[in-house]
Amino acid sequence: MKIGNFSKGAKVAAVAVAMAVSGTFAHAADTSLTGSGASFPFPLYSAWFKDFGQKTGIEVNYQAKGSGGGIEDFTNRVVDFAASDAAMNDEEIAKIDGGVVLLPMTAGEVVLAYNLDGVSELKLPRDVYPKIFLGEITKWNDEAIAAANEGVELPDENITVVVRSDSSGTNFNFTNHLAAISEEFNSTVGGGKTVPWPKASNFVAAPGNQGITATVKQTPGAIGYIEYGYAQQTNTPYAMLENQAGNFVKAGPEAGSAALASAELDANNVAFITDPKGEQAYPIATFTWMLFYKSGQDADTVAALKEMVNYGLTTGQTMADKLGYIPLPENIIEINKKSLEEIGG
Repeated sequence: MKIGNFSKGAKVAAVAVAMAVSGTFAHAADTSLTGSGASFPFPLYSAWFKDFGQKTGIEVNYQAKGSGGGIEDFTNRVVDFAASDAAMNDEEIAKIDGGVVLLPMTAGEVVLAYNLDGVSELKLPRDVYPKIFLGEITKWNDEAIAAANEGVELPDENITVVVRSDSSGTNFNFTNHLAAISEEFNSTVGGGKTVPWPKASNFVAAPGNQGITATVKQTPGAIGYIEYGYAQQTNTPYAMLENQAGNFVKAGPEAGSAALASAELDANNVAFITDPKGEQAYPIATFTWMLFYKSGQDADTVAALKEMVNYGLTTGQTMADKLGYIPLPENIIEINKKSLEEIGG
């Protein structure tokens, strides 16, 4: 196999030399990578992979099918890497021969998008929005919502609750947050990539962040949980949520960074912040991970993957804020760079 003026063996050696000398990764030209998983970071990953491909000649094909689908593909080894907003649990990791490297590559916020004609600003208290997703509050002019929105004309309209139909990391993070702040939600629905939503007539399901966004925008009176960047890009209104400190906070870079400030990664580079502290912390924020094999891939693929990750940790981070994501703290980037060495053994 020839790649440019290098044989495969010579190219791998050149990659190693370049990495050792410059701290960057030589281009694994003509290599293509396949990945699948989380839809939450798709807008950012899509921008990364397009720019990365133009700069390196390495094509990255990524399918946003949900975190559960990505983990399934990764377990079946039909992709080169995967992505998940729920990372991987111990049971899932144990199924991967040779081990897994989990790298938090970006972070974001989950917002409650809504469709209410004439309502440009909506506040939802932390004892109210869990009840909406339990099917207990079913009208927009319910007194519990009205009390937090003095001066806002809330319609006498039924609430349509839009939830994920697929196995989803966004679902995992949203439901675990609800379970953390509502004992009733925890005991009846709980947290997970899939959960037993109430079998109520006002609940509808849609796949992916894209599906929920489209359904909310097309359904008067709807509410659904989506990634902040999707709300920004599609001009979908989203509510201010009451945080643990009792303040109503709107999602954004500063509020998201405040939520992640207390995160401490475990030995697998995983941390979930289900109910962040902090006066200005947005209440639903999360890292999102890429998943890599520790062994079993050829040298060209490993070199291309490492170059892709290095791009994401450097140039890629500069795109995060503009697309509605939270740039990684420097300490998380440094942890990732050390863990990167474990890919490919």
